[in-house]
Amino acid sequence: MKHIFQPGATPDSPTLVLFHGTGGTERDLLPLAGRIDPSAAILSVRGNVLENGMPRFFRRLAEGVFDEEDLVFRTKETYDFLTAAAEEYKLDRSKFVAIGYSNGANIAGSLLFHYKDAFDKAILHHPMVPMRGLKLPDLAGTAIFIGAGTNDPICAPQETEELSGLLAEAGASVKVHWEHYGHQLTSSEVLAAANWYQTEGKA
Repeated sequence: MKHIFQPGATPDSPTLVLFHGTGGTERDLLPLAGRIDPSAAILSVRGNVLENGMPRFFRRLAEGVFDEEDLVFRTKETYDFLTAAAEEYKLDRSKFVAIGYSNGANIAGSLLFHYKDAFDKAILHHPMVPMRGLKLPDLAGTAIFIGAGTNDPICAPQETEELSGLLAEAGASVKVHWEHYGHQLTSSEVLAAANWYQTEGKA
């Protein structure tokens, strides 16, 4: 997978794994990473799927309707890439922290839904429930921040509440932050994620 890697301040620094939204690239969330943890290593990934020329992490059948077969395939593809990247760059795989927006938050969510050791922590901006009817792995010890909009036309508040409930039932520690906006990623939401990371998320 196309990606950018930047080493951390120390060999035992956490690694922020960045997942862009639809139409984005591996450069989109780099400024965000600097605000979350400037000393962390960065592994920023570009999605392998194109939708009308726009990079994504998995196919969809329509707005808000995921191609579940492709989602499962791409989730494993991404998991295998992260494992290989940890080995190549000599990173502590147990200290990977996901940061995703929209489609990127959905692939990160799918990784959490499928793999117990996908991430130590995750910051998901405007995610949806990636799949339903799936038995989640034991996520005890995993801390998750969800940023959501009360007026989000793509991800309704009920979707956010369902996702947070499923993750919490699997044992994760979940913090939901609400903004009174739509699907856009606001500076106040990023600040809330950074504050969470520096307190609960870094504990």
